[in-house]
Amino acid sequence: MTTAVKSITLEEFLELPETEPASEYIDGQISQKPMPQGEHSLIQGELITAINKVAKTPKIALALPELRCTFGGATIVPDVAVFRWERIPRQESGRIANRFESHPDWAIEILSPEQSQTKVLRNLLHCSRNGTELGWLILPDEDSVLTILPNQRIELLAGTDQLPVLSNINLSLTVEQVFSWLSL
Repeated sequence: MTTAVKSITLEEFLELPETEPASEYIDGQISQKPMPQGEHSLIQGELITAINKVAKTPKIALALPELRCTFGGATIVPDVAVFRWERIPRQESGRIANRFESHPDWAIEILSPEQSQTKVLRNLLHCSRNGTELGWLILPDEDSVLTILPNQRIELLAGTDQLPVLSNINLSLTVEQVFSWLSL
């Protein structure tokens, strides 16, 4: 559901109560994300686990689910937001901050059946224009992954194609491996 709202600013949007599932604000429009379903939830959980297994303990990066990221005049909620360790916002006490007013270093979206591929790709391109190093758009209906690389270069990967990850993260995944998680 997308509603064109020209009279509301980003600041006003951020003052609104949170919705379930989350709403996003980009290009003057508010849209609510669809409620995740089985395939989406399983891929999301497995990806977060795989990334954090190799990146969290050595303090390289942290993968977080459904994290609101506000930057570049927009606020989006990637299915998985990965931040390099030194870029994780922290409170004075050293605890993780609640507000992330910066782009993720790696943004991952998993397309839901009723979701607009164009809208999700627009969010990932916004990330890329504002400093995100890597974006993935996982397409479960096609068993493929669109990757957004530096300079907004887009590649479509499938099968045994190796998926790109952030530098210094020792994670090797193929598209085929990601979709194998769906077979229980």
